[in-house]
Amino acid sequence: MSLFATKPLHMLTAESGDHEHSLKRTLGPAALVGLGIGAIIGAGLFSLTGIAAANNAGPAVVLSFVAAAIGCAFAGMCYSEFSTMIPIAGSAYTYAYATMGELIAWIIGWDLVLEYAVGAATVSISWSSYVISLLHDFGINLPPALIASPWQPVALPDGTMVHGLINLPAVIIVCALSALLMVGIRESARINEVMVVIKVTVVLVFIIGGWGYMNSANHTPFIPPNTGTFGEFGYSGILRAAGIIFFAFIGFDAVSTAAQEAKNPQRDMPIGIIGSLVVCTILYVLFAWVMTGLQPSSAFKGSAAPVAVAIAATPFTWLAKGVKFAIICGYTSVMLVMLLGQSRVFYSMSRDGLLPGVFSAIHHKFRTPWRSNMFFMVFVGLFSAFAPISLVGEMTSIGTLLAFVIVCVGILVMRRTLPDVPRPFRTPWVPLVPILGVLANLGLMLGLGRDNWLRLVIWLGIGLLIYFLYSRKNSKVQAAQSRRAA
Repeated sequence: MSLFATKPLHMLTAESGDHEHSLKRTLGPAALVGLGIGAIIGAGLFSLTGIAAANNAGPAVVLSFVAAAIGCAFAGMCYSEFSTMIPIAGSAYTYAYATMGELIAWIIGWDLVLEYAVGAATVSISWSSYVISLLHDFGINLPPALIASPWQPVALPDGTMVHGLINLPAVIIVCALSALLMVGIRESARINEVMVVIKVTVVLVFIIGGWGYMNSANHTPFIPPNTGTFGEFGYSGILRAAGIIFFAFIGFDAVSTAAQEAKNPQRDMPIGIIGSLVVCTILYVLFAWVMTGLQPSSAFKGSAAPVAVAIAATPFTWLAKGVKFAIICGYTSVMLVMLLGQSRVFYSMSRDGLLPGVFSAIHHKFRTPWRSNMFFMVFVGLFSAFAPISLVGEMTSIGTLLAFVIVCVGILVMRRTLPDVPRPFRTPWVPLVPILGVLANLGLMLGLGRDNWLRLVIWLGIGLLIYFLYSRKNSKVQAAQSRRAA
């Protein structure tokens, strides 16, 4: 039994045509782009832009967004090639299984729990704080015991710090979105599209409304001189800011988890992945340009709400509440896509025998992996209810970057081992693009600090224990290899 047994493409193709156990193909290119935008645009745009401008790049944060987008594009093109070759649910897990073997596939599948499930818990806690704040604006205050974890104090809108019993709003949104995903992918995509329209509308209103109130002096100098410290303005500041705001782009890879629910994955998956990246990059660049034009970059330093500082330079002060509502919508769609992605990864791992069959059970009417959705409703809900955000938040980014690295390496492997397989979308300039993707994402991983690496190693250690005690013994690929050897 080989630890690096690969799953043949013909087996993957056969599974995608198994209508009895397959997911329902209902998503077109617009819905896939919507899923990508839903996963990408969260609160990061509204908070990280001001932080990076004030501390690192000044108005040149615009260039930082471009640099971060290029780094994401390397991984995005690799994801696009795989998603057209292997239009199966599971994203990076499935791609690793086809190229680098079962052990690597298990590692990346287990790692994706950090990105999707733990990430959804992180977002739900932040979602709760914004909902509490918006309700306070309208004179509605929830009981402190029901809005916070017992292990992390939360600041009430009046500034009071409280310890709670349970973060009930976070649990409610996780349960509601999980129930929506159980009902169907089409219904989930429609709700996501509504959330996307709302938050993109607020971003466009900010850009269009603020454009006429910009002060050109705030963009001068466009690249502030370096202070003598690497990362504090100058060209090094642009690079440092790119690393910070890179995380405002995370999420586009979740589109690839829906490949088995796309009507025409060979055509539509690249549109969904690359299209959502392009749309978000344009919005990010324009948003950053207007924001740094409304106020000098130094005005955002230390501000918890940098967009509100920018809006103060316009007569549209009412827009501050609109931004808060857009952040809530943004978080809602991010959670929806993360919960969708996680259930599809476990669905694929379960069909391969690496996890119990309960995770690949398909609802006879809705054609969704409803038991997988239910499991993660409980799992994520417990994190949302009781875990401190400082713990779950720091675990998310390193898992995402590791997935990017493995997908980029997978393209290099697949081009060598299966050079003649049809590729409806081909990553350009191979091996340059995948190598740059590996280097860019590894560089960002190295910048995340020793504690994050330690958590990743511990998490992967737990995963390897499960693999050797259960998954390897129940693997369908290993069983097929044993039969052939006999």
